[in-house]
Amino acid sequence: MMHLVLQLIGGPETEVFSNYGLWLFLAVGAVALFGIFLPLTTWMDHRRKEREAFYRAETFRRLSESSGDGAKAAVELLREESRQEQIKKIEGLKIGGIITLGVGIAMVIFMSVLTGHERGVPFLVGLVPAFVGAAMLIYVYFLASPIQ
Repeated sequence: MMHLVLQLIGGPETEVFSNYGLWLFLAVGAVALFGIFLPLTTWMDHRRKEREAFYRAETFRRLSESSGDGAKAAVELLREESRQEQIKKIEGLKIGGIITLGVGIAMVIFMSVLTGHERGVPFLVGLVPAFVGAAMLIYVYFLASPIQ
């Protein structure tokens, strides 16, 4: 139908509307992504975390009310969860540092090959992510508190 209207109107200004299907697709996709998918996944993630926290608190309450050994087990379980969170954070920093360092080095190589090793070219921009990755690795291996 839109095609018939455009033919009827004619003229060079109608060429702007020749790809209206693409623009319609992009508009519907953007609304679906930002208006439906992202809020829904965020809501589901918050519900999952809330449910996990509730079950964890209920488990600690039951263990601590059971007996003297139950209270000791609850404290030990809490320490182990804290230790696991620390390990997960440190491992994430290691992986992030290695990836960021690799991206920085690859950018330096790519930009220097692309520009032909000319003086004053922007291939040194790859040093920014390389230094960020190096800083993350230095923190993980030298500055972070040891895991107990």
